[in-house]
Amino acid sequence: MTGTADATRNGFSWGHSGLEAEFATASDGTLRLVRLAVPDGAGSADPESALPLVELTALGHGSGWSGPRFTGTAFGTRLRHRDHRSGTRGGWDWLTVELHDPTTGLTAFAELSSPTGVPVLRSRVRLRNDGTEALVVQSVSSLLLGGLPSPDTLDVHRARNDWLAECRWYTEPLRDTVADINVDAHQHDSRAALVLAGRGSWPTDGHLAMGALTERGGGRTWLWQVESPAGWRWDLGERAHGTHLALNGPTDAEHQWRVRLAPGEEFTTVPGALALGGGFDEALGALTSYRRAVRRPHPDHTALPVVFNDYMNTLMGDPTTEKLLPLIDAAAEAGAEYFCIDSGWYDDDTQGWWDAVGEWLPSSRRFPDGGLAAVLDRIRERGMVPGLWLEPEVVGVRSPVASALPPEAFFQRDGVRIAEQGRHQLDLRHPAARAHLDKTVDRIVGDWGVGYLKLDYNIVVDPGTGAAGDLAPGAGLLGHAHAYLDWLSEVLDRHPGLVIENCASGGMRMDGATLAVTQLQSTSDQQDPLRYPPIAAAAPTAVPPEQSAVWAYPQPEFDDDLITFTLGGALLGRIHLSGHLNRMSEHQLGLVRDAVGTYKAIRGDLARAEPFWPLGLPGWTDEWVALGMGVPDGPSYVSVWRRGGEDEVRLGLGHLAGREVRMEILHPSAPAAGSAVWDGEGLRVSLPGTPGVLLVRLSSGP
Repeated sequence: MTGTADATRNGFSWGHSGLEAEFATASDGTLRLVRLAVPDGAGSADPESALPLVELTALGHGSGWSGPRFTGTAFGTRLRHRDHRSGTRGGWDWLTVELHDPTTGLTAFAELSSPTGVPVLRSRVRLRNDGTEALVVQSVSSLLLGGLPSPDTLDVHRARNDWLAECRWYTEPLRDTVADINVDAHQHDSRAALVLAGRGSWPTDGHLAMGALTERGGGRTWLWQVESPAGWRWDLGERAHGTHLALNGPTDAEHQWRVRLAPGEEFTTVPGALALGGGFDEALGALTSYRRAVRRPHPDHTALPVVFNDYMNTLMGDPTTEKLLPLIDAAAEAGAEYFCIDSGWYDDDTQGWWDAVGEWLPSSRRFPDGGLAAVLDRIRERGMVPGLWLEPEVVGVRSPVASALPPEAFFQRDGVRIAEQGRHQLDLRHPAARAHLDKTVDRIVGDWGVGYLKLDYNIVVDPGTGAAGDLAPGAGLLGHAHAYLDWLSEVLDRHPGLVIENCASGGMRMDGATLAVTQLQSTSDQQDPLRYPPIAAAAPTAVPPEQSAVWAYPQPEFDDDLITFTLGGALLGRIHLSGHLNRMSEHQLGLVRDAVGTYKAIRGDLARAEPFWPLGLPGWTDEWVALGMGVPDGPSYVSVWRRGGEDEVRLGLGHLAGREVRMEILHPSAPAAGSAVWDGEGLRVSLPGTPGVLLVRLSSGP
């Protein structure tokens, strides 16, 4: 079925070698997605238990029944299938279904796509007002799927994502939220829904914009992400004795988002993506392949250079020439390939830089001899690419830029410029704001020769901005967020060799939309090496390993075990090296060099590896934590951390069970007492001391 939509008696089918979809018309005349499965997967659902392909609410056109869900809407019952088209393009299969509402003249285009051979569906909805009167839209679905198994049989998975404690997955039965009310006795579905939403300009503050359902007993998995750089929402509820899933971008009820569509105007939702698998790990592997397919191509995704950043547990925003030069030399000796000067390089203000940023000019006080240029030259002389930290969207209230730019270039509400923590927020839809940042980046990258930008964002604005033309602040926020990503794309068009790291107080902006544009993603600001393992191990649920920046900040006061533990956490992601390497003994620096050398030897595999979790997704206080990376037609790598508990653990590795396996401990290069033994079915790891870590490579024969 690759690239085609084949007609059936009351609908049509579409798909490819990795994914099959069937559409049918229900008794009310609405088109519904009645089957989404891998080939030879589960059969079709009854059209009556499925959902209309698109649901939306608008002023004057609400829901057919009250409740905390955006399903059963008036528009959903009126949109009629008018046409559909399909094809293949650039390694993707696509299908566009055209729906029309004769009452208002609204046309909705459900735009579905999937990387060929990958069991992931991407969906977004484009609305076009073909009527004669304006329409104010209050919510519109990105992806809907009904006809899933009963809530009795499903567990739901969510991920808390808090500052310094990112990617903390937890599981509960769906029935804990969606109670069994005896639907047959009431002749009505439950109004209950499990709802999760993210809001504000930190889209992953509180939770990742993700979720999953697993069939209890090891059956199927449905894993999703909402690719919104601003507000998002997903909900699960009971329908016709089954379960429905609805993915939305921002809504009026939760994000103060509305958009007015005059006749002829259009609006397109944020995308939602849904991956299928026989278990969580398999579905996440498919989602990882999808994330690689959807993102902007860049050589960094396969090169995976080692980055040294001077901030974490080291200079902490206080760089000077005197402090940087020895660090630069030590980082080069350790094997770093990029050296990023973090915050503070622009600070000439005796009152502190937090509320004075915005000009992004180097400090003469911090760099007295030859200026910042001399430090950047030193980085290049030592064979590394120089990088700088930047927080482009904010302007301090004391900055000259705050008065130099027009008021309309900033977020505002009711005519008042928004101030948050002593900063104003630029609105990247305004040409003056964009020109200011273009000039800044072209100076830093084009004139100074900087090849790496760490773009941070340390304030959160909620619900958004009400600039001229914005019907609601949530719409202004989404408009700015999309403009910001467009600006990043244009920067990379002008400077194709530039590497951009996305950071927002660690992982507060770890969303699919931003990850599709930037090359690296900060995973945390966590400063305690003993608390980083569960973050590092779970980060691949949100970020492909080659984009997952994990801090490794060994210190001269650490003993050998803590140095190797700290370094080991980053070896299956992207090393973000830091620490006072210049103060280390030759023996300690040798431990760092060994770890970096190990990373360089395996990083080519990481660029195409798929993650798995031999001990399950880590809990925040778990004493043993494990992360695996499986390379298609290649070896598997497993990192194992011990923070307490018994001194031995067994890891089940079902994909290698029964095979002849060659095993090698890669890190530490000379483990003092740790060991790993393959027993034919799994890996027995012993780490007598805490903290302890091992990185193991397993290769199987024919």
